[in-house]
Amino acid sequence: MVVDDHPVVRDGVALLLRSDPSLTVVGSAESGHTALSRVLELRPDLILLDLRLPDMLAPEVVGELRKLQPAARIVVFTAHGDHQGVLAALDSGAHGCLLKDVAGTDLVAALRRVLRGERVVDPRILPDDGQRSDALARSGLTRREYEVLRLAAQGQTNPEIAESTGLARNTVKTYLQSALHKLGARNRVEAIGKASEAGLL
Repeated sequence: MVVDDHPVVRDGVALLLRSDPSLTVVGSAESGHTALSRVLELRPDLILLDLRLPDMLAPEVVGELRKLQPAARIVVFTAHGDHQGVLAALDSGAHGCLLKDVAGTDLVAALRRVLRGERVVDPRILPDDGQRSDALARSGLTRREYEVLRLAAQGQTNPEIAESTGLARNTVKTYLQSALHKLGARNRVEAIGKASEAGLL
């Protein structure tokens, strides 16, 4: 399902995906509310979601779509490599983010990877490692706090972070709270926004 307020994007994606018989556009929506009302009827395996919709913020739409259709993979599709919005959407449970200038063959390949269970984020959305290590030194975050925050930014829950790092769940929670405190943030979405502004993510 393609969710975008521009008809040219909805039609363009449908045309691009015609080159791959294994991918079929089952429907589209021009707003967040329409997407939420149509997802139960269409039951898509994958949702391509515009970051900037006229009626709802993408992180909000992602959270609601995950509740209604937990099995669907959600990929944010944006013209802007806007760190904060993208990271907030990933934190809400999106499985990837692609820029709208992606080539047709790359789009098909990326969507197939997401359907196989991979997380796909366009490398242009994330700053390079050199900038990141300087920013990390300035932030006062430890490597572990940064690692836990980075996994949270990729949309992992505390239990998933615990599993992928081998840490206890309470330890993950402690590292996250410590990172929030150092960044002056009230919650994980705000922490991810501040960390991305500082060039950490």
